[in-house]
Amino acid sequence: MNWVVDNLGLIVELTVIHLRQSLIPIALGLVLSVPLGWVAWRYRLVRGPVIVLTGLLYTIPSLALLILMPAAFGYSVISEENLVAALTIYAVAILVRAVADGLDSVDADVLQASTAMGFAARRRFLTVELPLAGPVILAGLRVTAVSTISLATVGILIGVENLGYLFTNGQQRRIIPEVLAGVVAVVVIALLVDVLLVLAGRALMPWTRRATLRQAQGPKGGQAQGPKGGQAQGPRGQAQGPRGQAQGPRGQAQGPRGQAQGPRGQAQGPRGQAKAVSA
Repeated sequence: MNWVVDNLGLIVELTVIHLRQSLIPIALGLVLSVPLGWVAWRYRLVRGPVIVLTGLLYTIPSLALLILMPAAFGYSVISEENLVAALTIYAVAILVRAVADGLDSVDADVLQASTAMGFAARRRFLTVELPLAGPVILAGLRVTAVSTISLATVGILIGVENLGYLFTNGQQRRIIPEVLAGVVAVVVIALLVDVLLVLAGRALMPWTRRATLRQAQGPKGGQAQGPKGGQAQGPRGQAQGPRGQAQGPRGQAQGPRGQAQGPRGQAQGPRGQAKAVSA
């Protein structure tokens, strides 16, 4: 705890750097994944290859990718650009499938209705398809954000400083509180970004919140149904029959004019006189 207090300024500085190195790939990955996911959704013949190729990118070890990309494109290994480029590739690998699945979830009747209303392809995509696919895309974006924030720590292995510095430096100097401080900082950042994404989703897609509330409220009316044909139980245990007759606690049924029927089939009038039932 004393180490954390003494080095709080260093932790804050590394946290800001880590956020910058993580948020840029998340944003770039989303921008690149939307058109790629649309192509995979629109053209079924290329969907399989696109999904498979982007999925294979995620299987490449992060350290190997950080070394191979500078050799292929000619930029420095020890640079934030190298880390951002690698993290962007991993983000695209997750988000392309999320975009394609989100567009698949849009109801076909809604698409036909928008076409019948005269929406052009671009307008329909921007105002109908993409918003309705938003919840699925947001779920993929949340996974991408947490994964990117965690993977960014490997940048310290190529000399790019961020919160990963607390891991390696603490391990070399055998300062366990330093390592724990780095772990806690990464977890807190991931949780905060996830919460912000959820709040942004509720603000940008308010219809999803209304649908959730309607499902939670259940059917309207608040009437209780009995086990046989929708009979409702009264406040004193009296059950209302299908024709509005109420049954008393002793098995006597009250008719629509206030007459109560006895247990032997005799009906009692309003003044206490018993009327026999004709055979």
